[in-house]
Amino acid sequence: MSDFTRAEVCAVAIAETFRGDGEMLISPIGTLPMIGARLAKLTFEPDILMTDGVASLVANVQPVGGAKGPDPIVESWMPYRSIFDLLWSGRRHVMMGATQIDRYGNQNIACIGPFEKPKAQLLGMRGAPGNTINHPTSYWVPNHTTKTFVEKVDVVSGIGYDRAAALGPIASRFHEIRRVVSNLGVFDFETPDHRMRLRSIHPGVSVEEVAQSTGFELAVPADVAPTRAPTDEELRILREMIDPNGTGNKEVTA
Repeated sequence: MSDFTRAEVCAVAIAETFRGDGEMLISPIGTLPMIGARLAKLTFEPDILMTDGVASLVANVQPVGGAKGPDPIVESWMPYRSIFDLLWSGRRHVMMGATQIDRYGNQNIACIGPFEKPKAQLLGMRGAPGNTINHPTSYWVPNHTTKTFVEKVDVVSGIGYDRAAALGPIASRFHEIRRVVSNLGVFDFETPDHRMRLRSIHPGVSVEEVAQSTGFELAVPADVAPTRAPTDEELRILREMIDPNGTGNKEVTA
């Protein structure tokens, strides 16, 4: 089972963002983040905590996209108010979307254009400010262009490393932008000044393509590794247990 899609590569890359999270609460927002988080739970991170999206923690994995699966095994009640006990103590890792993101990880999902008179209204701030201050946060961007990876975000929803540093210890205690995964590659902030770095490129993508699709200068190592391909067992799990209807393939712009 050697053939795989770009979406399946992205799913594996997303799963890898949760490696080492152990018993943390994982909150994946979006189809491929849900697929990747469930892949992590079924393979190398069985102890991560995932909810049913309402008020329970579930021990087993349900398929996405409305596919029929096993009945959920509820292992704990987790009402909304309990989320904040984990959130405020750094014991949650969320993967959100980003309509815009800059070199230091500042994210915008609020609006395009000036906040006072935007050209387009988006989701709003949502939980992004609290997420980025209180626990690890990663981002999924299905269409990597200079309109999404920008020199300066129009509005800061989630704070990046430069703003967290300016706010001082109260903001940087749990602040961590772990990864950014796009349809072209994987990015981190493991540089001396926490500037976004190209960590890996997906199969079929070049460093030049990533650079041309990014609206700021990335930190690029001398040798950029390829993003890890799915194993045969991961492909089986993805196609038979998590995403039998192939819904993840509809989310990726190659």
